[in-house]
Amino acid sequence: MRGNMEKRFEGMGVSPGIAVGPAHVREAGTLEVPERHVAKKGRPAEAKRLTAAVILARRQIKRLKAQAQKDTVTQEMHFLFDAYLQMLEDSRLVRGAHDLIQGKGLNAEAAVQKTLTGIIHAFQAMDNAYIAARVEDVRDVGNRIIRNLMREPLKPFSQAASGAIIIADQLSPADTAQLDPARIAGAATALGGAEGHAAIMARALGIPLVLGVPDLADAVSTGAKVIIDGTRGTIIVNPTARTLGVYEQLKVDARKVAERLGHMRTVPAVTRDNVTVALSANLELPIELEMVKRNGAAGIGLLRTEFLYMSRDDTPTEEEQYVALKEIVDAMDGKPVTIRTLDVGGEKPAQGLLGDLGEAAASALGLRGIRLSLKHTKTMDAQLTAILRAACHGPVRILLPMVSTVSEVRQTRDALNRAAQKLKRRKQKVPNPLPPLGVMIEVPAAALAADALAQVSDFFAIGSNDLTMYTLATDRTNEHVAHLFDSLHPAVLRLIQFATSAALRARIPISLCGEIAGDPRYAPLLLGLGLRELSMVPANIPLVKQRIREMDIAAATRRADAIMGQVDPGRIATLLDDFNGLA
Repeated sequence: MRGNMEKRFEGMGVSPGIAVGPAHVREAGTLEVPERHVAKKGRPAEAKRLTAAVILARRQIKRLKAQAQKDTVTQEMHFLFDAYLQMLEDSRLVRGAHDLIQGKGLNAEAAVQKTLTGIIHAFQAMDNAYIAARVEDVRDVGNRIIRNLMREPLKPFSQAASGAIIIADQLSPADTAQLDPARIAGAATALGGAEGHAAIMARALGIPLVLGVPDLADAVSTGAKVIIDGTRGTIIVNPTARTLGVYEQLKVDARKVAERLGHMRTVPAVTRDNVTVALSANLELPIELEMVKRNGAAGIGLLRTEFLYMSRDDTPTEEEQYVALKEIVDAMDGKPVTIRTLDVGGEKPAQGLLGDLGEAAASALGLRGIRLSLKHTKTMDAQLTAILRAACHGPVRILLPMVSTVSEVRQTRDALNRAAQKLKRRKQKVPNPLPPLGVMIEVPAAALAADALAQVSDFFAIGSNDLTMYTLATDRTNEHVAHLFDSLHPAVLRLIQFATSAALRARIPISLCGEIAGDPRYAPLLLGLGLRELSMVPANIPLVKQRIREMDIAAATRRADAIMGQVDPGRIATLLDDFNGLA
């Protein structure tokens, strides 16, 4: 299939931008793993061989961690490599492989492969993008042990030519740590998801990345010219002169847009009729902090704390959480940070917490968010105490996920007060006053009970993604019903309007932090409904700010009123698009 003809592939663009350069084709990341039976007398030696491979893997990860300390991605890679090192301790993967050697007489390579496959199948059975991203981490560690056992190490990207486009079956997070933007222009893989570490790292590093292109490695040779369009998800191998010309012009156009939006970093988000809007950033991993500052965010409107709990068999200590949160608060240099308490459960597992809860924690309607925290009181107490300590270093708000009753807020406020008293007994500093305690409006019950919740809450934050999912009973990752997921559905909009009106009546702040907050198309509708705080992916802040500076609140309010009188999502979309085209 390889040749000099131009070939075009379509995949999933997860890190925007256009890059042109020579291909560096990475060899396949998996090996044919031999399987053989080991007699009882040989099993101790086989176990020792596995232990040696694990120890070698630990050394390799430590070397990568040391290398990361020299780069700009230090904080995130520290976290990631620490998680890898924990997986190489007495984890399910390592224990399972040893059990198969001793109990079944499998050779070490086959024992690791079989254990790894079992873990991956268990994750994939949940059919969720977030879990799929965690599969990458487990697979990377398992494959590293197998390669050490078979003495088949992967070649590093340092052998790639300057300005190269990496072509690979998959990029592990450890691979991504070797992507030096000064040398690597872009990358494309057959596997991987938009929520994986590789995608997040590529976005943070500004490296265009396209995922989900099967057989790409078979269609391109090292040295062949390749175009990567991470915005549109396109890969072109052996482009013609005409195609190259088209993409060179696209790069020029993109640079002009970036320069124009660059000015948005320092100007305020103010409408033409002088209404100020706060545009903050959602933060999933500390590595995204640089993007938050680069795009001029007013603060962090949603800090997801799950990164502290993932990829480990235990729960982080209060001290570990305090150190991580303090670094983020310090980095924001006085700008507000809204810290959401633990939101694992449902589609976001944390083995250290959920291991004994089974189905109760696996369901989206089960033990997740604040429900799980109120059950694991020690875990919640440690997190609240860590947040209070971090709040001594800058303005912090505390946001509670999956709230549906007033009682849940009151119980958490009691826990917050107990945490403050504990710090005082330890003679440690406590913020005065305590940080505001807010509620995430992401289930219909919270929206409909917003008036009551406003009496016990200091602020609201609407999570429009989950609110849409729970209102429409639609899982957007399910291909059979994904088309029904529509944030412009009248039922969703009325719940947003209801919660916003309740907050305004109670005179408490309210923000929206779902995906529609980061889409300029929705800005007139959200502002017209009364919202004045939006939180989004950092890269989208300039786009939304530009739209806000072009509109009048008075006109947006009139259009929102007209939209709320509609019952058909298609008509609503038309009214919104007409407004965006006119004003």
